[in-house]
Amino acid sequence: MSIVSLKEMQKEDLVEFFNRHWGSPNMVISSGIYDCAALDGFAFLKEETVISGLITYVVKDEECEIISLDSLEEKKGIGTSLMKKVEKVAAENRCKRITLITTNDNLTALKFYQKRGYMISTIHRFAVEKARKVKPEIPLIGYDGIPIRDEIELEKGVNLTDGKS
Repeated sequence: MSIVSLKEMQKEDLVEFFNRHWGSPNMVISSGIYDCAALDGFAFLKEETVISGLITYVVKDEECEIISLDSLEEKKGIGTSLMKKVEKVAAENRCKRITLITTNDNLTALKFYQKRGYMISTIHRFAVEKARKVKPEIPLIGYDGIPIRDEIELEKGVNLTDGKS
């Protein structure tokens, strides 16, 4: 198992991954529209080519925003390892904070992020309904039958002195 930069991977492999797990490489969230297959990030590889986790991010000024995070095997440290890689990048880029967005139905993600020091900072009410105008394949109903409507933004400060968040 290894973690590699997405720059080291074939773009078609990334596009296929996002098509399979997100319906397309395009991520539509309140902070913008992103082609995840073209973003910076890291992949957690099993063997040499099998992706078992993937994270994408953008750095803007003094902020790092995580755009997507996938872990195909829960409770194995994949998501945590990928988050730590991005937190290190944020510190190296002198970012003051890391942000990310998840949807109101994704209770597993909310638990995961909060356990790692992220705090809810903003609720974007009805943001997913707006996103569906651009990406209609976003489902209406999410985890546990919860209607997907809102985005929940979380953030964490970056400790620049030792590279840890």
